[in-house]
Amino acid sequence: MRMVVKIAGALLEEPEAVRSLARQVAQLTQQGHELLVIHGGGKTFTAMLKRMGIETRFINGLRVTDRETRDLAVMVLGGLLNKRMSGAISAAGQPAIGLCAPDAGCFLAEPMQLDDVVGALGFVGYLTGVNLEFLESLWRSGIVPVAACLGLGADGEIYNINADHMAAACAEYVRADRLIYMTDVAGVLDGSKILKAVSCGEIEDLIRQHKVSGGMILKLEACKRALAAGVKQVRIVGGMAEGGLLSAANGQKGPGTRVTAGYAAPAGVHS
Repeated sequence: MRMVVKIAGALLEEPEAVRSLARQVAQLTQQGHELLVIHGGGKTFTAMLKRMGIETRFINGLRVTDRETRDLAVMVLGGLLNKRMSGAISAAGQPAIGLCAPDAGCFLAEPMQLDDVVGALGFVGYLTGVNLEFLESLWRSGIVPVAACLGLGADGEIYNINADHMAAACAEYVRADRLIYMTDVAGVLDGSKILKAVSCGEIEDLIRQHKVSGGMILKLEACKRALAAGVKQVRIVGGMAEGGLLSAANGQKGPGTRVTAGYAAPAGVHS
């Protein structure tokens, strides 16, 4: 089975979470699954920008990225955090390789538009393609590709991509069976309750009722894209949950929230 696993950047700051997720990725690969790991890194990146005296500004949840900010993104996302995760998977017994956009032209991007203005967000892009042949060569060799949320533009520039959107787009382009978001929260929350399932038809109501906000809105929008593209199962799971990735990957009920393509799924909850 082919899966895309997106790991929240906040989890990469927790050594035990990194080790736990790496062990689970290694175990799934050893079971014969093909995994593409996508990671974010917003919290670490923001902290580094602050240390460098660079102002952080967001529009519609997307970070405005000038050249200086982009260059630092490549260093933090494509360097430090990317190698931290790929190294942990390798240490867990399964060879992994960290990838950044230009590597074999793995992940292609175009600049994002804002109010019909191309490039208004700076070096912020959206994924337009993947080098599937190269990724499949890694899977055949038993190597786990671990990708930073960056894309290579036709102009030769590197673009910062929202990691949730990149994971959904990758799931579409590699024809993944499952897309799993490992987050720093337990799932989609309604107050203190975790929603067991959310249908695409319920997402707008959740937003309108202010039950979800910020990054979770972007995540749910990405889930809708993946389901519309034919990904069979999409899950949002807390990355600190014991065995959460294994449970989600193996189709068990388990922790977190299942996002479905239907429009009438019951919004059950559990504590």
